[in-house]
Amino acid sequence: MSAERLVCGLVLAAGGSSRLGRPKQLLPYRGATLLDSVLDTARACPFDQLVVALGGSAEEVRTRVDLSGADVVVNEGFGSGCSSSIAAAMDTVDPRCGVLVLLLGDQPGVEEASVRALLAGRGAAPLAVCAYADGPGHPFAFARECFGALADLHGDKAVWKLLERRAADIAEVTVAGPVPRDVDTWEDYEAAVAAAAP
Repeated sequence: MSAERLVCGLVLAAGGSSRLGRPKQLLPYRGATLLDSVLDTARACPFDQLVVALGGSAEEVRTRVDLSGADVVVNEGFGSGCSSSIAAAMDTVDPRCGVLVLLLGDQPGVEEASVRALLAGRGAAPLAVCAYADGPGHPFAFARECFGALADLHGDKAVWKLLERRAADIAEVTVAGPVPRDVDTWEDYEAAVAAAAP
């Protein structure tokens, strides 16, 4: 398989859930946990490799979440922002990988169709983002030429700063609906559960 065709999905699920007060990865959601839901979506995507970055409550997450089919990385420095999880995971990414798709472990509203649209709409662009009705959002896609920059990121919001620096290189792929909500607070969680209700 050529490098350009091997796609890796990276789910960032290392947060310490400081605002929520309990591990958000393990919150009940759709009959399992919040992280289970995100991983179910990731497994349905056309990824050749799936990497999951854990950090806060990593051992409890390992025992309660189905991590089958994923390469698990534990980021001991998770308190310094999601960029540290990306850096920790890059050594685990298959060297044949040509495209890395970044997914957030606390964003269960992201759909498989959005990932497929992102990959199809990226073309040859080095970076691609989902263009929702209310602005850009995850998931993001990065071509191999960006991997070095990803590995060198530091601090919180560093991915967004990278996108700002490389704005001219970004393909914006239209995705219907608003940006899926991150679960950072109890209010966010209640809204996510309500949105998932049949």
